Amino acid sequence: MAALWAIFYRELIRYWREKIRIITSLVQPAIWLFVMGGGMGAAFTGPGGVNYRTFIFPGIVGMTVLFSAVFSSISIVWDREFGFLKEVLVSPASRESIVLGKALGGATTAVIQGMIILIFAPAVGINLSFSMVVKAFVTMYFIALTMAAFGIVIAARMQSMQGFQFVTNFIVMPLFFLSGAIYPLKGIPGWLATLAAIDPLAYGIDLLKHVFLPYHEYSLATDITVMAGFCLLFLFLGVLLFKKDG
Repeated sequence: MAALWAIFYRELIRYWREKIRIITSLVQPAIWLFVMGGGMGAAFTGPGGVNYRTFIFPGIVGMTVLFSAVFSSISIVWDREFGFLKEVLVSPASRESIVLGKALGGATTAVIQGMIILIFAPAVGINLSFSMVVKAFVTMYFIALTMAAFGIVIAARMQSMQGFQFVTNFIVMPLFFLSGAIYPLKGIPGWLATLAAIDPLAYGIDLLKHVFLPYHEYSLATDITVMAGFCLLFLFLGVLLFKKDG
């Protein structure tokens, strides 16, 4: 437990020391919401009567959490390059503590990033209530933990930060575009629907739609069950890969 806490706390300290990252994280979501949303809004008739900027808001929150959570795992590659990871692996800390500490640390920083994006909600026509903020926080943490674990699986075998960034971008961008974040999944071609059905982020974004919109793609039970399955799978694979690394 002490090892888990130490690794978790180290991730928070690392995040807090990169204050410029907190500020710049607002730029890309703002561009999506107000430039992309404003440009595409006139040609979009949203399900449930919502306009385009309102429709993509859950997706942009999910995108922020996704990128922050997955890229938090670059610290594993950084630690490997500088030898710190080797010291952690030869310590008495269990592999489960290492993976869970990294995943919880990455998830927490990603949720902080996601919560900051909620300041844009009134500007896109979403009036936040206290219960909505609480539900959004819980949902974001669920998504962030799953995606941070996914990032750990990728980082567990990466030897350089350049390689990690290349592979992550190659995987994460399709996950985002197939998730239904920027268009409804209902009515899309069959092959695209098949790819979306195996995209874990599609269920996470849909959970956020349950929070913010009067429209969603899947039932709440389906979203939670599938996301929980992916979360446990990625955590298991992360522990397995770290055990082989030792």
